[in-house]
Amino acid sequence: MIPPKPAPRPEKVTLRQYVKLFRKDLLSAQPAKLYRAWMAEFRTPFFRSYMINQPSLVKTVLKERPDDFPKSQRVSEGLKPLLGESVFLTNGEVWKRQRRIIDPAFEGGRLRDTFPAMWAASEAAVTRLDGHVGQVVEIEEETSHAAADVIFRTLFSIPIEHEVAGKVFDEFRTYQRSAPIVNLGAFLPLPRWFPRFFRKDTKRTAASIRGLITQLTEERMQAIQAGEAPDDLATKIMTTVDPETGKSFDTNEMVDQVAIFFLAGHETSASALAWTLYLCALFPEWQEKIAEEAADLIEDFSAVSKLKISRDVFREALRLYPPVPMMVREATCPEHFRDRDIAVGSQVVISPWHLHRQERLWDNPDGFDPMRWQTDNGKQCMREAYVPFSAGSRVCTGAGFAMVEGVLMLSMILKHFRITPVGDAPVPIAHLTVRSRDGINLRLERRF
Repeated sequence: MIPPKPAPRPEKVTLRQYVKLFRKDLLSAQPAKLYRAWMAEFRTPFFRSYMINQPSLVKTVLKERPDDFPKSQRVSEGLKPLLGESVFLTNGEVWKRQRRIIDPAFEGGRLRDTFPAMWAASEAAVTRLDGHVGQVVEIEEETSHAAADVIFRTLFSIPIEHEVAGKVFDEFRTYQRSAPIVNLGAFLPLPRWFPRFFRKDTKRTAASIRGLITQLTEERMQAIQAGEAPDDLATKIMTTVDPETGKSFDTNEMVDQVAIFFLAGHETSASALAWTLYLCALFPEWQEKIAEEAADLIEDFSAVSKLKISRDVFREALRLYPPVPMMVREATCPEHFRDRDIAVGSQVVISPWHLHRQERLWDNPDGFDPMRWQTDNGKQCMREAYVPFSAGSRVCTGAGFAMVEGVLMLSMILKHFRITPVGDAPVPIAHLTVRSRDGINLRLERRF
């Protein structure tokens, strides 16, 4: 049985057709040949785009010379209303300063410090799901709720039921439905002053979310000044100074960063967990293995390292359904890749979706096989062709956080519930992250 995969577009389409397909869904807008190609070129009247699907080229761009390939501002155009100048969008010295302040919050023992909040959010998710036993549940909605709960508990020490946290979550769901993954700026060389024509509800919900985050940030700054702030991620980041400049984030800068923590830490985690649960429902022998492994799971950070089956299953889900399906960089100097000249300003696309399914690299690329990580092929591909959290200096700051959260929640849910798929197979599409076009429906039954 092969897990669902979107049908590719025809080989030949006009630019207008491609833009329409691209705005609708990134995945089905691509031709089938990209699953075998080492590199592909896409031409528009205004720029050239090159998808690189060869490990050595991916290594050059992400690991060896990241400063020569900064994040493309074309793609960031669609996220500006919500994310401002967050670490997800910036480049150069601004980005480096932001990472110097943010990274210490996610290093070493900080994961252990956040574990109780993750555990509490996992227990809360189990309690919510317990109210749906015997029913059909749209699991993406549930994983979104759970992932948002983790973010608020670990960042601001408040549960999702907190009034402001709940409002942010509700507004973000509206934002997801209204915000396109790209806008005019992704295809046209627009000057800064030219209006981007965001939909009114996109701008409204972005402003509302940022207003609510500002409220939380200002309240935390007051608590820090009064010496009453909890020792969570927000406090850690807001009290960290850049070792080179001696300055910390001001309120506006912190709002930008919290916005991306919420987007990256909530939206991507929700996508990953939903697809993992679907795969476990589709392949019930694996959910039974996870449930057995998790039978004696207790609130102890060291216990997570023993959840090896759950980790391999979660890792395989991230391979098949990477939450961020494409990353776009821009060439800042002339390049020569695979006998082609890459001009300055060209867009260089790394697609985890295609790299993780590259037919020349992976054994059984479209199949679900958590055992692959123990094979020579799987180990080699993990080193060279597996980038669910990007790689190199711009690797996701919260990668370790996400792996602990995903593995823990998966184990906790399957420890208590048996799940089965209901209805038609979900169709993967990409907007902000890889989601199902019509949701993922699962039936829940209590294990005991």
